[in-house]
Amino acid sequence: MTKTPLPLHADDLTLFAKSLSRQLGVASPSHLVLLNMIARAAGFQNVQHMRSVTAAQRRLEVQSHKPPVDMRSVERALFQFDNTGRLRQWPSKRSVQTLALWALWAALPAGDTLHERDVNERLNREHLFSDPATLRRCMISCGLLTRQNDGTDYKRVEQAPPAEAEALIRAVTTLRRVRRENEVLN
Repeated sequence: MTKTPLPLHADDLTLFAKSLSRQLGVASPSHLVLLNMIARAAGFQNVQHMRSVTAAQRRLEVQSHKPPVDMRSVERALFQFDNTGRLRQWPSKRSVQTLALWALWAALPAGDTLHERDVNERLNREHLFSDPATLRRCMISCGLLTRQNDGTDYKRVEQAPPAEAEALIRAVTTLRRVRRENEVLN
């Protein structure tokens, strides 16, 4: 007959060990020895190992809670792009402009230093209203792009996009991929 695993959960290991010690009576080992026995029974080396693993899990849980994505904002920004992933027009709302700039930021190569004409060329491939200067300036003011004081060398600023920007980048990247595949076929 197979056994069905029966999970055991104790909110506080110290209280659990004290209760167990009282039930064992005079034959009970010291508190620390009992804590280590319980930790080893749970698959840890000792109680310190159990504490460190639990603390690491808590830290990772806090880091993994991402804020919810405002999909309406993503949708508004995505509406500004055509079906090939090109920005059709400069959005009137600042929040939509910023999200659109993140999508353009993703089209620039990471870690490369580019001349102004190279940045213009890449931006012109990704928008339809022929104003790379505005896009460059706005990207610099938003902290997405840096340039030398003389305006020659530009570089993408590496940073983690906000949740809405990540969602928009994924959607626009998919449209761009389809565009590139169609260009290869034609």
